[in-house]
Amino acid sequence: MNDAIAGVPMKWVGPVRISGNVAQVETEVPLATYESPLWPSVGRGAKISRLVEAGIVATLVDERMTRSVFVRAKDAQTAYLASLEVDARFDELRDIVRTCGRFVELIGFHHEITANLLFLRFSFTTGDASGHNMATLAADALLKHILDTIPGISYGSISGNYCTDKKATAINGILGRGKNVVTELVVPREIVHDRLHTTAAAIAQLNVHKNMIGTLLAGGVRSANAHYANMLLGFYLATGQDAANIVEGSQGVTVAEDRDGDLYFSCTLPNL
Repeated sequence: MNDAIAGVPMKWVGPVRISGNVAQVETEVPLATYESPLWPSVGRGAKISRLVEAGIVATLVDERMTRSVFVRAKDAQTAYLASLEVDARFDELRDIVRTCGRFVELIGFHHEITANLLFLRFSFTTGDASGHNMATLAADALLKHILDTIPGISYGSISGNYCTDKKATAINGILGRGKNVVTELVVPREIVHDRLHTTAAAIAQLNVHKNMIGTLLAGGVRSANAHYANMLLGFYLATGQDAANIVEGSQGVTVAEDRDGDLYFSCTLPNL
C-alpha cells in the first residue's frame, strides 16, 4: 500500500498578545481544521487581546507528567504496608529515576488501595517535553525496583489507568497532569460595548447559566466551559501534537465577572 497523507486546511490567526510568568509575546497561532468559522472566531478574540495593554495574562500554576502503575498484594493490609514503604523510600526512588534520563525527575506520588490492589501514581518533571514516554520509562524502572525490594506484592500493570491519559477524569484536575494554566483578561467597558456589542453583566450571567449550570446538569467532569477542545484540537493538529490529548484539554473552568462595567474573563485549564 502506498503511503498516504490526510491534509487538513490550516491558517494562522492573530496575532494574540500574551503576558504572564512564562511569556511576554505577541504572536500568530496556527490552527488546522475543517471547521472554517473557527479561524475568524479565534481571530476576533485575538484582536480583543491586542486592545488591552497586558493582553491575556497567562499564569503557569503547575507542570508535571504522570504515570500510574498497579501491583497486587495478598490483601489490603499488605497493600497498605507496601504503600507506606514506598513513601519511606521516596529519596531512593528519586535516585532510580535520575538514572533514566537527563531531564526526568520524580517530584511526587499518590496512592490508592482498592481490595488487594495498590495503585501508585507517580509525578515527574520532564523538561521541555510533554514527557509521556519519558514518564513511562521511569515508571517501569520504579516498578521493577519496588517489586525487587518490597515484599508481599506482585506485578499488576505498568499502566493502571490512574494516571490518567486521554480520558476525562477528576484526578487530573485535582492533582494535575501536564500544564496547569490560568489565563485572565480584563476588558474595559468601552471595548465590551463597542467590540463585543454587549455588557459585562450579560456575559457574566450567561456564563453562569450556560457554562456552569448547563454543564452541571449534563454531568460534566471538572468542566464549566463552552468548547476549549475546538481551539486546542486545531492547534494540536497544526503543531504535530498528540490530538487525543484534547480529551483532557476539554476540561476546564471559564469565569466571567462584571467589575463596574469592565469584563474580567478567565479560563483555567488544568490538564494541558
